Amino acid sequence: MTQDHPTAPLPLYERLGKRAGIDGIVRDVIAAHLANPLVKTRYEGVKDFDHLHRVSVEFFCAGSGGPEPYTGRDMISSHKGMNISEQEYLAVVDDIMTTLEKHEIDGQTRSDVVGILYSLKPQILRL
Repeated sequence: MTQDHPTAPLPLYERLGKRAGIDGIVRDVIAAHLANPLVKTRYEGVKDFDHLHRVSVEFFCAGSGGPEPYTGRDMISSHKGMNISEQEYLAVVDDIMTTLEKHEIDGQTRSDVVGILYSLKPQILRL
């Protein structure tokens, strides 16, 4: 028997490995940011890395369709007054993409994540 309809892709949340996968991705993204000379000073001043990690995991989980609620501030409130440049924004996106590759996340999923990141760009840059 042949299938007339292609199989629907798994939800983004599942393709990222659900909460456990996202937790590891976020941990490695934060480490990448701390090692990236273009953005590390932004992260070296963070006083509570546990909080940053927790809300980042929540954000990725909720934003990818997972059941976890996001308890952090909205993007504009989080980035207001930081005056993040295009170069810094692209460095962060590159860190995320490199980390997704390291975690063997497929190309379509990485592309979906880039789409989400770019949709948030106006809520992050030059605020």
